[in-house]
Amino acid sequence: MTDTSNLPGFDAMPERIRLHARLAPERTALVVAGCRLNYAQLDALMDRIAAALQRDGIRPGDAVAVCAATSVEYAALFLGALRAGAVVAPLAPGATPESLQRMLADADAKLLFLDASVQPGEGGPPRIALDGSAAGRALSEWLEGAGQPAAVEIQPEWPFNIIYSSGTTGEPKGIVQPHSMRWAYALRAARYGYAGDTVTLLSTPLYSNTTLVVFFPTLAFGGCVVLMPRFDARGTLELAQKHRMTHTMLVPVQYQRLMALPEFDTFDLSSTRYKFCTSAPFGAELKAEVLRRWPGGLVEFYGMTEGGGSCVLEAHLHPDKLHTVGRPAPGHELRLVDAEGRELPAGDPAAVGEVVGHSAGMMRGYHKRPDATREAEWFDATGKRFIRTGDIGRFDADGFLTLLDRRKDLIISGGFNIYPSDLEATLREHPAVADAAVVGAPSARWGETPVGFVVRREGHAMDEDELLQWTNARLGRMQRLQSLHFINELPRSAIGKVLKRELRERHQAA
Repeated sequence: MTDTSNLPGFDAMPERIRLHARLAPERTALVVAGCRLNYAQLDALMDRIAAALQRDGIRPGDAVAVCAATSVEYAALFLGALRAGAVVAPLAPGATPESLQRMLADADAKLLFLDASVQPGEGGPPRIALDGSAAGRALSEWLEGAGQPAAVEIQPEWPFNIIYSSGTTGEPKGIVQPHSMRWAYALRAARYGYAGDTVTLLSTPLYSNTTLVVFFPTLAFGGCVVLMPRFDARGTLELAQKHRMTHTMLVPVQYQRLMALPEFDTFDLSSTRYKFCTSAPFGAELKAEVLRRWPGGLVEFYGMTEGGGSCVLEAHLHPDKLHTVGRPAPGHELRLVDAEGRELPAGDPAAVGEVVGHSAGMMRGYHKRPDATREAEWFDATGKRFIRTGDIGRFDADGFLTLLDRRKDLIISGGFNIYPSDLEATLREHPAVADAAVVGAPSARWGETPVGFVVRREGHAMDEDELLQWTNARLGRMQRLQSLHFINELPRSAIGKVLKRELRERHQAA
């Protein structure tokens, strides 16, 4: 376990980079697609970026946006902007031009850093092209003449970044995370062997909080981050073996694809200390397979980009609790509330309600959305602030949390609560099913009724009616699927979350 006695109560991320540049200047900090920066080079580039931002009038608290594929330039830009005291708004390159324009306006972004893959639409702030393309002014030209920046003393409560939770469709909602929250993540990481010899491999995008909760702690401890511009199962294993990877963060669908690779067991992954997972439901059977076939610890984090309470499941220590997301992390408090916001009795295994959480790592609020912020908050009788997760769950007698479903995905049929996760688990028991999702469809008789979408396993010829009958025979009377549809692939976000909204729309259109 890493010694944390030398870690201060708070330290800003740019200062951690400066520290490592002084103590170990030649140590590799970043590797992306063959491009490599050591800590001295990264620190110097951050200075030039911060100085150029200050030259352009960017002051502490001003926002700059970055919308591009993963690159060394992207990572350095993020860190350099922090050194100038700016707040960074990382945006999804796949967002529509209209959505990007809304997010840029919402963030009050003074500059947009992008690459040729982005379609930003008309108007907006001045553009700088990270890849030197015609998407904007070339980064190298923008940096010309930038020297040493004026020193900025970053405060814990200052905004670190604005993460947008709905960047492809719908009204974007910016989650403002302070520097103190990012530092809390770094302190948490100290429990899992992060040090100067850490090599973290990441294949999720830099605009995702899933990536950032491991990216920044690795650099805070002076380790090396190997970034993949896009996930590829075999490529991930090749890089893990080549760089002697010690840590990684993967989402469940990536673990699934890695485990399905025929040659998985031929790769040397013995350097792995810890593998992490978050962002989407992680099936117990898949956890068990990862534990059996991949060396090192397996840790699942349950929480929200908004912060609040988190749970941690150290799966290698609790193989009998793989169906849960673990217990509250140290210093984190989780409770259950009913539909009216009344707190449910603590320690009652029969209590089922929405999970709310409190910790030192919580968002300041949704950017310019006090109404949405209020909806996300719950206060106990003493006035303590909690963040609503939107997840329905229960605690067992040992304090481990089992998630039943998302509150918004809960199907209420004839007055009965139906949890889609239960139906999905039943579908996945059939050998012909590779993946499954269940959504609620409007019903004149019942209000809502469950509908299934299934990805058929290769080599199986079962038809929809046969699978529907097989599944319904194993479900309770009020749980039974109205219909079932085979599709080639479940729609997922960049971090592997099933986009159930798209499935509902597909069913309604059909």
